[in-house]
Amino acid sequence: MVAAVLAGLSLLSLLTCGYLAWGSRRGAPQGTPLAEEPGAGAPRSQPHIIFILADDQGFRDVGYHGSEIRTPTLDKLAAEGVKLENYYVQPMCTPSRSQLITGKYQIHTGLQHSIIRPTQPNCLPLDNVTLPQKLKEAGYSTHMVGKWHLGFYRRECMPTQRGFDSFFGSLLGSGDYYTHFKCDSPGICGYDLYENDNAAWDHDTGIYSTQMYTQKVQQILASHNPRKPIFLYIAYQAVHSPLQAPGRYFEHYRSINNINRRRYAAMLACLDEAINNVTLALKKYGYYKNSIIIYSSDNGGQPMAGGSNWPLRGSKGTYWEGGIRAVGFVHSPLLKNKGSVCKELVHITDWFPTLITLAEGQIDEDIQLDGYDIWETISEGRRSPRVDILHNIDPIYTKAKNGSWAAGYGIWNTAIQSAIRVNHWKLLTGNPGYSDWVPPQAFSNAGPNRWHNERVSWSAGKTVWLFNITADPYERVDLSTRYPEVVKQLLRRLSQFNKTAVPVRYPPKDPRSNPKLNGGVWGPWFKEDEKKKKSDKSKGANKQKKKKNKKKAN
Repeated sequence: MVAAVLAGLSLLSLLTCGYLAWGSRRGAPQGTPLAEEPGAGAPRSQPHIIFILADDQGFRDVGYHGSEIRTPTLDKLAAEGVKLENYYVQPMCTPSRSQLITGKYQIHTGLQHSIIRPTQPNCLPLDNVTLPQKLKEAGYSTHMVGKWHLGFYRRECMPTQRGFDSFFGSLLGSGDYYTHFKCDSPGICGYDLYENDNAAWDHDTGIYSTQMYTQKVQQILASHNPRKPIFLYIAYQAVHSPLQAPGRYFEHYRSINNINRRRYAAMLACLDEAINNVTLALKKYGYYKNSIIIYSSDNGGQPMAGGSNWPLRGSKGTYWEGGIRAVGFVHSPLLKNKGSVCKELVHITDWFPTLITLAEGQIDEDIQLDGYDIWETISEGRRSPRVDILHNIDPIYTKAKNGSWAAGYGIWNTAIQSAIRVNHWKLLTGNPGYSDWVPPQAFSNAGPNRWHNERVSWSAGKTVWLFNITADPYERVDLSTRYPEVVKQLLRRLSQFNKTAVPVRYPPKDPRSNPKLNGGVWGPWFKEDEKKKKSDKSKGANKQKKKKNKKKAN
């Protein structure tokens, strides 16, 4: 019966949502009450932009999504702003950050596989224009506080070289919240806290990173002139593992038996308080009335590390909804429809053109973006210009052993991990990743408990799934066999997108990255001078060989 209802809705969506009339682009189809701000004069035309990115926050892990974890600040800001309830990011750290800062899908930056590892000579390609660079051109002061995770093997990759006037935070994907040390593997360990381009030994107060980053934000706001536009990118480390939090935040969560969930709850409570303090600082120093605050998680939660995406399927690192559907909202006095819910399709790439347009900046015609300007969608409740999302195509991840061209109707090799959304339809191929539904009861015991998880068994060798996400947001009824023509249409869409992809950047690790060779600090190790010297030496050696050969010949 359920399948029949979903099938009917699916057919209706196919007929009513212009499925066959997709547009084309890129050559392919496409705690404490918040105080009031003192008078700061009339709002200026260029708004202050504050982008807050949480790390690994699960879809359910906010008060207004029914969580047992208290998030009064997030609840209040979202209730007074616009909640984004059809909002998508990427399933892991680097991909989401790269798409935020470039407005491009991973297939168009070469970062379509996994994340940037600490020992890899890799970073966000230098030929990509970044969001802070465009905002600087528009007259903004640009500051980043928190986690970078877009590569650092050479100095040109550092945040201060990619458009930020200042940077205080970490370069890697994770690390100790107090000591800021990170081991990538046994014996490969180093310090990871930076002030601009140098290790922040002298600025390290030894306090919990969430609180330390908030203090830095307060200092920036206190020293900046609120009459001049500012872009603040606050990429908190929380609530990514390791699971650490100051003792006082455990007070309300001692009844949670599962230790990982309890620690996670304390971390999220601290993060909520931090965002309250940031908002208070915006009001205290005269920014708030002309500000836009955007809050987003970078990917879904990791249940084994305390996160919950219930009732969505899957987790961080997967292309099920639990990995890519995120908590997100916009809070601003400049919004026209305050206190509303936006159910239009929004993706993390959309912030690039949206914020540059709000900042009265210019988007060069030769920059081929995958994002759309969605401010009117959010502020005024208009229809979203976005009708599709390429979640990703990862040509390296081909772990679906039974995938084949035949399974993809000769259109697509279903061994390749990929996912695409078009209107109400979502297609997945390859191995999408961990696919359980993890209900709240799974966290009821002291240790990880998978007995409560809802698992689905599919026939061996399955490598294609089709869902009507509007009718079935929890991905419980696969419609791929019922609608093979829709599957073919989406496979063709994937194939067309793939024609625009650039080669994957995923180099092997470089032994020169070892912090022991860099004063015990994670940091740039590739030096252009060394490369030139080596090339000069090789040229010199070649000349010497040629001379010797000439002598022998004579």
